Amino acid sequence: MSDVAVIGGGPAGLSGALFTAKNGLDTVVFDTDDTAMHAAHLFNYLGIKSIDGEEFMEIAREQVDEQGADRKQGEEVTNVETSDDGFTVTTADGEYDATYVLFTTGRSREMAEDLGCELNDDGTVKTDSDNETTVENAYAAGWCSRADKIQAAISVGGGAAAGLDILSTEKGRAFHDFDTPDDAE
Repeated sequence: MSDVAVIGGGPAGLSGALFTAKNGLDTVVFDTDDTAMHAAHLFNYLGIKSIDGEEFMEIAREQVDEQGADRKQGEEVTNVETSDDGFTVTTADGEYDATYVLFTTGRSREMAEDLGCELNDDGTVKTDSDNETTVENAYAAGWCSRADKIQAAISVGGGAAAGLDILSTEKGRAFHDFDTPDDAE
């Protein structure tokens, strides 16, 4: 059983997975590579002057893999339902159990709605400021939870907020992921 199942491998999903895997939660990512980043070139991503969307995704996937997330590249999720211990995620290859689920399914919100997540008037998944939905331990980020004003930096931030909230819940306290070098003063 995984701690976290991330459905979608774009910037929001990979960001959430990076935080949870890096901090010791067993994380599985279902990535069908259906991301708008293929058509993007980033000139407005803080800290990066210019990067092609394909290159950005390659680097992001590599980061997530290096932190130990189990990325199921090309494995499409067909259903998510609640279970005794959290959620059961179904694909053509099998079933996976997880305590938390993070929907980062782009403009496709049906799976979250089928799980019981409430939608906003604009059809996006309703979330709080930590990107938790109206279903306990289910989160949504990226285009899934925002209809407008969406781009890579916003998606990454939403995924990170979800990941940090999951980590805070697991650790029983507000969790902050700050890395410092050993020689920092």
